Amino acid sequence: MTRAVVLLSGGLDSTVACAMAKAAGHEVHAVSFDYGQRHRRELESAKAVAKALGARSHSVLKVPVGDYGGSALTDHGIAVPTGRSEKDMGADIPVTYVPARNIVFLSLALGVAEVKDAEAIYIGANALDYSGYPDCRPEFFAAFEEMARRGTKRGVEGRPVRIEVPLQSMTKADIVREGLRLKAPLDLTWSCYQGGEVACGVCDSCVLRLKGFREAGAADPVPYARR
Repeated sequence: MTRAVVLLSGGLDSTVACAMAKAAGHEVHAVSFDYGQRHRRELESAKAVAKALGARSHSVLKVPVGDYGGSALTDHGIAVPTGRSEKDMGADIPVTYVPARNIVFLSLALGVAEVKDAEAIYIGANALDYSGYPDCRPEFFAAFEEMARRGTKRGVEGRPVRIEVPLQSMTKADIVREGLRLKAPLDLTWSCYQGGEVACGVCDSCVLRLKGFREAGAADPVPYARR
């Protein structure tokens, strides 16, 4: 059986990506990150999702990318945007962007992949219904994959680790439909940027998630303070 490392935040997208890796026949090794995010509640979901999907292993790595601030997700002095329209979300790079986050996360996942002898890393990034993050673009992943080919033992031996971004060209509704088709545990997921006990329903992540379920004609199983 082939192996895949899956970046599992505990959110909708990463959960569906994890289910897709499992459906592709991979032995799944999930990796989550505690980086000082205000919504650390997502790590509880990541643990539950990893267990539900039968991950062979699940590591929660503590990394200090939040220590230098600069993002509403790690700096409590910066407010998480709420009530924004889709047009506003796509107008610029939002304050919820965490500097270099995916570069750091993928680099650590690449190390795990070499240790686990995994042939692929799955990440649930999306280039359509997303909030304008530069490290979610196809060209970023292509460049990272080339770097991984040149800078790892597997790569120079001719067995490079692939960077799989299966949700890259899917709408949020497509992602919801795929999750339902694969019977992914969407009820265990957490997408809200605010943290707390109940998803806020008005941050960018909640808005896009609710839009996806609505357009997919499905009910979101997660409770919200506001819908």
